[in-house]
Amino acid sequence: MRPSSWLLSAALVAAALPATSADSGYFVYVSNERAGTVTVIDGDELHAIGSFNVGKRPRGIHSSADGRKVYVALSGRPITDPHKGGGKPGADDDDDSVKSDKSADGIGVIDVASRALTSTIVSGSDPEEFDLSKDGTQLYVSNEDSKAASVINIGSGKIQHVVPVSDEPEGVATSPDGSRFYVTCEASGEIFVVDTHSFAIVGHFKVGLRPRSVAFVPDSHVAIIPSESGGQLSIIDTDHYTVTKVITLPEGSLPMRVKISLDGRRIYVSDGRAGTVSVLDAHSYDLIDTIKVGTRPWGMVLSPDGKYLFTANGPSDDVSVVDLATDKEIKRIKAGAGPWGLAIVQVKGHGGG
Repeated sequence: MRPSSWLLSAALVAAALPATSADSGYFVYVSNERAGTVTVIDGDELHAIGSFNVGKRPRGIHSSADGRKVYVALSGRPITDPHKGGGKPGADDDDDSVKSDKSADGIGVIDVASRALTSTIVSGSDPEEFDLSKDGTQLYVSNEDSKAASVINIGSGKIQHVVPVSDEPEGVATSPDGSRFYVTCEASGEIFVVDTHSFAIVGHFKVGLRPRSVAFVPDSHVAIIPSESGGQLSIIDTDHYTVTKVITLPEGSLPMRVKISLDGRRIYVSDGRAGTVSVLDAHSYDLIDTIKVGTRPWGMVLSPDGKYLFTANGPSDDVSVVDLATDKEIKRIKAGAGPWGLAIVQVKGHGGG
């Protein structure tokens, strides 16, 4: 748990934000890696309504199924200059030789009603990304500097299992049926598939270097994994844990995140340093469009009605709003320093996908 004085400071900052209103359909929560804050965007009005402190280096961020909590990964591992090694595409933002503040590591718990950090759950070392179990009782967390994934019981706040994987685990995603979770390892390009009952590794395969995340195509047996360094998407057979196809994205693309449209017809890929979002046909994988957004788009979310796509643009400290009817960026919303991840919180009583 955080010191009480720190929590009081966070609560005072959050007090300036208006309370959740039933008049709004959804909110976008933005983790600001460099600022140590979370910004809240009103999805109806498309403007930021405020920010509040959460701790050091917030990255992965997800909401609970009931919309009452938002969880955010916090890390005391310092950010270093990604261009120190010559600015190579896909260069890491971490320096293993820099001492980390392990007391800052954890999964922050945000109360949506008050918009304040209320507690921090022990997560294992250097959590970067995570996902929730299908029943919402557990967190599956990548521990970037310890070559492992942790399974956390949310109720007790304790680590239940530690699963060894490989170098620099980052992306974590729970399969649609909840029976597996996938962990991507940046340095080796290895993907580990873990059974959520036995916590044994049931699948292991390789893709291109720096696989950042995993997305599942609805109502199918297909997953998509972007590999930043190679500018590629790997299409995965989730029954057999094999790569069935590799898609090369437009030149300069350094893919980070993938989202599937609500109707299952389109694939959206945040292209990182290219400053674009690639749009592909979800069946043929042909490139349909390229959308210009902010600087180095990383995290992405779709609005619950499928009307908008939001991208977190780290270097430009803003969030792009893309109208998916026209595939055009219509607005940029200022966030805190270094926006990294995005999560949707729906207000009770409003529909959405």
